[in-house]
Amino acid sequence: MGYECFEVERDAKVATIRLSRPERLNAMTRDFWVELPAILRGLEAEGGTRAAVICSSGRHFSAGMDLSLFRDGAALETGSVAARERFRRQLIALQGSFEAVSAARFPVIAAVQGGCIGGAVDLVTACCLRYCAADTYFVIQEINLGMMADVGTLQRMPKQLPEAVVRELAYTGDRLAAGRAERLGFVNGVFDGHDALVEGAHAVARRIAAKAPAAIAASKDMIGYSRDHSVAESFAYLNALQPGVFDIDAVARAAAAGKDGPAPEFEDLPAIDPPIKP
Repeated sequence: MGYECFEVERDAKVATIRLSRPERLNAMTRDFWVELPAILRGLEAEGGTRAAVICSSGRHFSAGMDLSLFRDGAALETGSVAARERFRRQLIALQGSFEAVSAARFPVIAAVQGGCIGGAVDLVTACCLRYCAADTYFVIQEINLGMMADVGTLQRMPKQLPEAVVRELAYTGDRLAAGRAERLGFVNGVFDGHDALVEGAHAVARRIAAKAPAAIAASKDMIGYSRDHSVAESFAYLNALQPGVFDIDAVARAAAAGKDGPAPEFEDLPAIDPPIKP
């Protein structure tokens, strides 16, 4: 399937989702918001993807929301109850596009170079892991445009960075450079160039893809739940989740392979059948 904003390919259980409009700095048009969740849900439904890397082409990862979206005055009106409800529904739809990243059964890794601006920060905060090039910077650009960030940055980033740092970035619109982002734990690693970055992110994705996918999916689910709940609540959730996903055959294969043996083979996650229709 062809896309306006992305190129998608899969190799050895790892999907690459590449933003492909460098001439527009990979700005997020209307097509972007529709295509990204469709891509992720499609990969999730067929079951063979075990990890995905979101990367981009060109000098910058993404300039964020395409400004053409702000030219539709009617869509942004808040002068009546009906207008405010329309505005709210559009926010929910935009947030849902990135929730598809967070909710996917497989880990999603962001490989970021150059500018990661505005809506692009919302996107990478929804990813499980973040790697970047040495020239990368992150900007909560919305405050520089007279508005509050509203598609996930202010909900996810305070759980990924110290609160005081998030406040600084959200109030000033200043850049968070790659080195500081790594020191603070927001990114997992920094690479010297774009090619090394993309290969490094894919190397991590391939290591993830070699593990038991049901256990990876459950681990992603468990970490997300624990982030938002108490220790006691998280243990209760684990005690319900683990019996449903524990596979003694997968454990036996992993144990038999040992440290130096051949990599064990695991079954893909089952495909997701469409809902039964009357």
